[in-house]
Amino acid sequence: MTLDSVRTEWFSQPKADLLSGLVVALALIPEAIAFSIIAGVDPKVGLYASFCIAVVTAFAGGRPGMISAATGAMALVMVTLVREHGLQYLLAATLLTGVFQIGAGLAKLGALMRFVSRSVVTGFVNALAILILMAQLPELLGARWPVFAMVAGGLAIIYLFPRINRTIPSPLVCIVALTALALALKIDIRTVGDMGALPDTLPIFLLPSVPLNWETLSIILPYALTLSVVGLLESMMTATIVDDLTDSPSDKNRECVGQGLANITSGFFGGMAGCAMIGQSVINVKSGGRGRLSTLVAGVFLLIMVVFLGEWVARIPMAALVAVMIMVGIGTFNWSSIRNLGHHPKSSSIVMVSTVIVVVWTHDLARGVLVGVLLSALFFARRVAEYFEIKTTTTPDGESRRYEVVGQVFFASADRFIASFDFKEAVERVTIDLTQAHFWDITAIAALDTVVLKFRREGTFVEILGLNDASGTMVDTFALHDKPDAAARLLAH
Repeated sequence: MTLDSVRTEWFSQPKADLLSGLVVALALIPEAIAFSIIAGVDPKVGLYASFCIAVVTAFAGGRPGMISAATGAMALVMVTLVREHGLQYLLAATLLTGVFQIGAGLAKLGALMRFVSRSVVTGFVNALAILILMAQLPELLGARWPVFAMVAGGLAIIYLFPRINRTIPSPLVCIVALTALALALKIDIRTVGDMGALPDTLPIFLLPSVPLNWETLSIILPYALTLSVVGLLESMMTATIVDDLTDSPSDKNRECVGQGLANITSGFFGGMAGCAMIGQSVINVKSGGRGRLSTLVAGVFLLIMVVFLGEWVARIPMAALVAVMIMVGIGTFNWSSIRNLGHHPKSSSIVMVSTVIVVVWTHDLARGVLVGVLLSALFFARRVAEYFEIKTTTTPDGESRRYEVVGQVFFASADRFIASFDFKEAVERVTIDLTQAHFWDITAIAALDTVVLKFRREGTFVEILGLNDASGTMVDTFALHDKPDAAARLLAH
């Protein structure tokens, strides 16, 4: 890394990064506690994890300005492991998760994000926005009027304060102002301290207290694999979103390695596995954070506040953080996607809506993205298969026919390829011109075998012309019609 890149990624706007990091740190605290409760562990496990992961990814991650910490998606995977085997096995699974993620980065699997369509990303973003807003409902349902007044006041500060001053992040002003108001007026309202006890000591290095044998591996392996996949998927998707928000690129493979190193560090310091957080990443970007310094500050401030300033942090009203998260949900949702439903191709809209529905219904980001990717692949295959035709001409004497194949021949168009030939026509010679065609898979090669052998069965001589190099390699390797023994067996059947 050159000195210029260090300056750009770390110190291009230190003031904005410091302030945005402080806002993110405050927003991380209740979520880390909540995710710890979901996973069935002590709140300090989530808080220590958020500190470790944020600090490590600040240095090792591939996306400057992105926030990684303990997340709800990962916490949901851990529930059964913690309930049946306890915290120590969770720590061991966290270490193994990191190893798998480093392996994914070294294997360049971050490049797989190229196969995630824009419709899937949009659906992922919209689903997360909805989940962020839904996550605030427990703080609002059944609440007394002061809560709603505080939330409304917080939103007013967040959206109106930038008209007065854009240097100080409005979410930070919201948190400070509402906390001061609640303390001054002694408003009886739910606070961060009501979420759970904050740790009063720094994390210490420790090894998971589990037996090192095959039984332990068999227990943690399934969870580690799932955690690594969910974590990388959410991190890659979040990195793509932050890329768009900041109009800057990221190194997805480096991000995989960085997430792995962060989870290994978390496991050694008593934390749970985590990954990138779309909500906090958006808070960081919206508050002006762009560099790695903002991510480092978020992690360091988090630890300082919960360990050394826990008494004051515990007094922050949850209504202030709810207002911030509502702002995040509104800002995260891609509102233009609703207008585009009537203008974009139906297949794109179906992919986007399906991704949203599956993620919101199951609260499983990986499952929703998988459905979206599969639907995208199916629609793409269908569209490509439609761009296929065969032109045919015959000689004046009727003894020879020429077929000119145009388009892509693969599993989705193989049946149309076979059906385009007239095997019962009494011609002596058939020429198949493949100059404008491409054969992609063994299904296409099998279709070519079928065509050639059916013509031969009728006593017709077949000539194949124009195979490009890639298609020719496939035919030479897998086709059977030019291998006498194999062709004879096929003809016999």
